Amino acid sequence: MSFELMAPLMFVGLVAFLLLGYPVAFALAANGLLFAFIGIQAGFFEFSLLQALPERVFGIMANQTLLAIPFFTFMGLILERSGMAEDLLDTMGQLFGSVRGGLAYSVIFVGALLAATTGVVAASVIAMGLISLPIMLRYGYDKRLASGVIAASGTLAQIIPPSLVLIVLADQLGVSVGDLYRGALAPSLMLAGFYALFVLTLTLFRPGAAPALPVEARVLHGAPLARRVAVTMVPPLALIFLVLGTIFLGIATPTEGGAMGATGALLLAWAKRRLNLDLLRQAMDATTKLTSFVIFILIGSTVFSLVFRGVDGDLWVEGLLTSLPGGVLGFLVAVNLLVFVLAFFLDFFEIAFIIVPLLAPVAQKLGIDLVWFGVLLGLNMQTSFMHPPFGFALFYLRSVAPAEVRTSHIYWGAIPFVLIQLLMVALVLAFPGLLMTGTDSASPGHSLGF
Repeated sequence: MSFELMAPLMFVGLVAFLLLGYPVAFALAANGLLFAFIGIQAGFFEFSLLQALPERVFGIMANQTLLAIPFFTFMGLILERSGMAEDLLDTMGQLFGSVRGGLAYSVIFVGALLAATTGVVAASVIAMGLISLPIMLRYGYDKRLASGVIAASGTLAQIIPPSLVLIVLADQLGVSVGDLYRGALAPSLMLAGFYALFVLTLTLFRPGAAPALPVEARVLHGAPLARRVAVTMVPPLALIFLVLGTIFLGIATPTEGGAMGATGALLLAWAKRRLNLDLLRQAMDATTKLTSFVIFILIGSTVFSLVFRGVDGDLWVEGLLTSLPGGVLGFLVAVNLLVFVLAFFLDFFEIAFIIVPLLAPVAQKLGIDLVWFGVLLGLNMQTSFMHPPFGFALFYLRSVAPAEVRTSHIYWGAIPFVLIQLLMVALVLAFPGLLMTGTDSASPGHSLGF
């Protein structure tokens, strides 16, 4: 075996491990150690390089940025299980119920609000699927529209800060989480606006797909409803400011903001008199599982990347990507197509830990602003939760959907929203100025000729 074949064979070996169904963390580590052994035997790899592994693993465990993941996960789970999502959906549904598509608008609005307070896709999709989908079906909503808008609104937690995706991407790209949050804010809110615009357009051409609620299902008196909206809206808005406001203003780091958010969620649950040992146990169990999942993938990926770089895999990838036609624009188009295709088969953690570390050095060498690049990848990876037939948001919704909603309804309902997400990726690619990061880095559009 020649040295030049080591990197491509190692990449093919990883794909083979994944196709065989091995857990990603163990596939990464096993593949790395296997090719390290082959390289040592063939004289292509220095055994001394493996001595860096303990220090790398300790670096992962000591990374304070990653502490934001369990904090935000715990915060989201406490809020979801304390009934905030149910209260919001009920109140917003009555507020918008007098117009066609009102329930769909309320789902989009609450999806964005939950995303800004929880950052957890599963919690958002399951909560809205359990609460809103039966109501939408009861009042005559098209099954595809109802399914699609719930799944899409739930995935806003992927990109609206304090998104877990953005925390992981910031860590892998070596940029500030706060900068990535600021950069993602405008595109993510535009995405929610496009969802609402799609519902509006559909109701103009197909009014029966999303009828207004009948009079008896609405609150008719403005004052009681106004008071209810205020009472329902103030706690999550206060929590959003506590978490995101302090991060954006530079008062707190994302980890500190997450800690305050988790504390705030506990206080809100206590104020609702829903804080109990069972709720705490469920939230802590789910948080521990997700955090362990992330850490194990990180450890596996550091084994893989150490060996991959030891056999000049980074130079092999750089050569492939920099030789693409079209220069920087060709690189960006190819990368986004690659991520879009991989999202059919891998979730965002796997893409972030396997692919992004290979792409970041090339992007940096080409002069691309890594904050802008991270937001672009985050928007693209959001589609991993919406892809029929493998999107996780679709699986979550299927698990709680009533029997009359078939899997085909969920898949067909997701397609328009996947196209909207791709449109948002194209807009960020074409107009880098949509991002206002507040950093001193050069405009990403400089290299694109904008």
